[in-house]
Amino acid sequence: MIIVTTDSVPGRDIARTFGLVRGSTVRAKHIGSDIVASLRNLVGGEVKEYASLLAGAREQAIDRMIAEARALGADAIVGARLETSTITQAASEILAYGTAVKLA
Repeated sequence: MIIVTTDSVPGRDIARTFGLVRGSTVRAKHIGSDIVASLRNLVGGEVKEYASLLAGAREQAIDRMIAEARALGADAIVGARLETSTITQAASEILAYGTAVKLA
């Protein structure tokens, strides 16, 4: 699956547009991660526990978007975007979306 943030794939024509595809996941912080993060806030530096949590969430959202595009018969996603939002103080949603297309 080709995924691009542009509206087209360089050097390729779009033969068919299937429409919007998306994938999302909601992840919550673990209390152990919160404790470590609180300690890191005192001394500074990257909060690796949260960075890892968000990296996994992004990959899962992208995988779900790809699965939806494949189910439609697409071989590419153009205009791909990622967004995040806070659901509660302890949980965030990661949303991946774009337009599923068939390349010529």
